[in-house]
Formats: sequence, structure tokens, C-alpha cells
Amino acid sequence: MLPLQQTIQFSDYSDLYDLIIPQDNLLRRINDLVDFSFIQKELMDKYCQDNGRMAESPVMMFKYLLLKTIYDISDVDVVERSRYDMSFKYFLGMTPENTDIINPSSLCKFRKLRLKDKDLLNLLIGKTVEIAIEKGIIKSRTIIVDATHTGSRSNPYSPVEILRLRSKQLRKSLYESDESVKDSLPKKNTDDELEHELDYTKALLDVVGSNPTLAEVPKVKERLNMLKEVLVDIEDHYVTSKDEDARIGHKSEEDAFFGYKTHIAMSDERIITAATVTSGEKGDGPQLKELVEQSRQNGMVVETVVGDTAYSGKDNIILSNDENNGFELVARLNPMISNCARKDEDRFDFNKDAGMFVCPAGHMAIRKARQGKKGQGKNQCQVFFFDIDKCRTCFKREGCYKDGAKSKTYSVQIKSEEHQQQADFEKTGEFRTKAKVRYKIEAKNSELKNVLGYDRADSYGIDCMRMQGAMVIFAANIKRILRLS
Repeated sequence: MLPLQQTIQFSDYSDLYDLIIPQDNLLRRINDLVDFSFIQKELMDKYCQDNGRMAESPVMMFKYLLLKTIYDISDVDVVERSRYDMSFKYFLGMTPENTDIINPSSLCKFRKLRLKDKDLLNLLIGKTVEIAIEKGIIKSRTIIVDATHTGSRSNPYSPVEILRLRSKQLRKSLYESDESVKDSLPKKNTDDELEHELDYTKALLDVVGSNPTLAEVPKVKERLNMLKEVLVDIEDHYVTSKDEDARIGHKSEEDAFFGYKTHIAMSDERIITAATVTSGEKGDGPQLKELVEQSRQNGMVVETVVGDTAYSGKDNIILSNDENNGFELVARLNPMISNCARKDEDRFDFNKDAGMFVCPAGHMAIRKARQGKKGQGKNQCQVFFFDIDKCRTCFKREGCYKDGAKSKTYSVQIKSEEHQQQADFEKTGEFRTKAKVRYKIEAKNSELKNVLGYDRADSYGIDCMRMQGAMVIFAANIKRILRLS
């Protein structure tokens, strides 16, 4: 059961907050900036109003998740810190003397039961854009678009490989804390037998666990807990957990990752105005329409879109020239993606990082070749060749692969003259000037990953990935608004 309105806690010791927490404290400034009552209103339908025991305040639970994101700590650590950290208590609306904290498992239940089926990503982005507009921070009419990669929480590794990775991370943290511990660690396993690697892992955990002083060092404790979690998972199932929604994407022709992509639109003031989350194999270009529409729905006036070559596809050029909802597209043409005739459904997406097309099943071409000669009355083609062994067993082979075929190709006609207007625009000083702002979104992607922990998924599944993205982008936008205020 949930009360119809938030309750305010009073205490004789509340004046301590003014003495202890400075006015420029980050959490105090966030509390002053954002009216979090919108969370209560948004989640009212997720609680029973007249039955059951009293639930924890959804605003407080949401703030716990925000603290977890800002400081990149676990559920257990964020709850424990709220026991003694006065800035946390102030932010959460607790009285200074209150030590009656929630159980960390409540945060997991809050995510699964209360935030489920909520479009949290668009809700939180819309709220921060609304605040930025009210503060007069967003003045530009330009959005910059790009995608950032996030690795899945699970790994496409064998049990032995993941055990070795986690053991290596633990040893590294141990050496950083006390290099003399090297001599006391067990000898590393060198073969690929799972049983031997499990034995080594248990011996390593025993040695570290027998040294309480070292095991309680925060960095060591974090890696120790991760190794224990993987060990339990493998002993129970003899396989590492798999993320069914994650897919293999490509950062370059040789460099792949297993996880998700977050497609982002950002204003010139570095406020994220829209975002979509997809599995890792999806192309960047097809997401542009939704990013522009979301940005406009959130209150952003979009007259110019700046992106890389992935956004210069034929569909996006047509979209930018729309009489009613068009915009100026500042993205360099790439003949391989600008001139290909694609179907509306099940299209082959171009991966601009690898310079290859990806089929509807997520398999990337293994090589490409140009066919035809110039000046012979016919257009040249760029032909992309796919792994025929994968095509024969592909679940989407019907209508795509012909039984008995010895090769599978996808051809793109090179007709850059059909896009002469965009090509002419590229040569202007105006295009070059506007394209220079694209570096800003690269810096934003780096902040999301390196500061707010968005390089790795916290949970499994694309819904959880969207929830994590919502919290990370909300935190990034709020911090940016505070900096510009």
C-alpha cells in the first residue's frame, strides 16, 4: 500500500544538515534542482492504494538507484553507505539519526515490480530536457547523433575463460594493494580443464579470504565478490549465464563486442535529448527518425542533425528533405550506404565502423569487392560476400539463401551522382563548420562509460538495459545542467 502523498520527516537534529553539508554539495544541488514528485505520480498505478502493508517511498527508492548510478556502486554498498553518509541521508529524505535502512534486495524488487513496463528512458530524458529548457540552457536547434556500445553482463566466453578473466582482475587489485601477496597465492592453472580451473579459483578465494585485512579493501572486495558470483554460477550450471537479448556487434572489421547499442541524440549544449537501446548488431542509421521525433516530443526544436556517415543513408536523406518535418542533415555521404535500394523490412544494415553490411540475422559480411568498370554505360557495384556455412544453417535463410548455392552476396550500386545536392553541400564552408561539433558526442559517450559505468550492463535483457540507460542518462543530464546553471 502506498500513501496518496509523500510524508515529510521532522527531527530535532535536521539543522545538522546545514552545518555538515555545504551548499555546493552535488546531492544538495540535485535535490534543489529536481522535484522528484513526478516519480510518485508516475508509479502510483504500480501500488495498491487501500490494502497491504505500507510500502517504501518510490521517490526514496528511485533516489537510491540514482545514487547507485552516480557513484557506480552495488545495491549493498549504496544501502550501507546511507547508514552513515550524511549527504546520502539528506538526499534520501532521512533524518540524521535514522539508522533504519532498507534491505538491499528491496532495490531489486523495486526495479522488477515497480519500474517494469514503464518507458523510464524517455520519461527521465524528457524531464531533464524540460528542466534544461526552463533554465534557458538549451538554446541551439541542433542535435548530434551517435551510438555507444555496452557489453553484456554475461560473456561469450567458455567457463574456463571467464574464470581466468575474473581471477586475473582479482590478482591485479591484490597487487595494487599489497604486492608482497604474490608469494602466498596458489600457482596458476595452465591447462584448459574446467575442474583444474575451478580448483585454482577456490584455492585463490581461500587465500584471499584468510586475510581479512586485505579482503576488506574496497577494490579487492569488489573483485572478490565478482569472482565468487561467477564460481557459483559455473558450479551450478557448468556454463556462464547468457544474455538472450544481447548480440554480437562490430566496432571495426576485426574488433567485435557482445552486448547492446544505445543510440543517442544530444543538443549542442551536451544535453541528451533522446535515446533508443537496441541489440549490438543493429545499424545506426535506421534509428535517426526515432531520435529526431523523440527530441521534438521532449521539447527540442530540431533544425539541424549532425552525424557520421552511418546516417547518410538514402532513407535519412529523404527524411531530411520532408517538407513538414525535415531538417538539415550534416553527414558525409558514403556511396555504399547512400545509394543502395533497400526493402522496408529485413534490410541489410551497414556497419560504418567495420565498413561492411550486416544481414538481418546479425551476421557481418566477410569480404567485399568492386565489380564493373567505369565509363561503360553501367553502374559499378560493391559486392559483399557472406559466410556460406552460416547461411546454410541460418534461421532466416528462407527467402534469403537458395539451397545449394555456393555463395551469398549483397550488391550495392554506386550512384553518387543521384545525391549531388548533398555532395555539393559537403563542399561548403557551412557544412565543415557545422560538422566540427560532432566531437562533443564522442566525449559524452566516454563520460557515460568511464564515469557512470555504462561500459557494462548491470543485468540481463534489453528491458534492464533500457532501465540502466535511463538512470545513467538522467544522471549525466542533471550533472550537465548543474554545471551550466
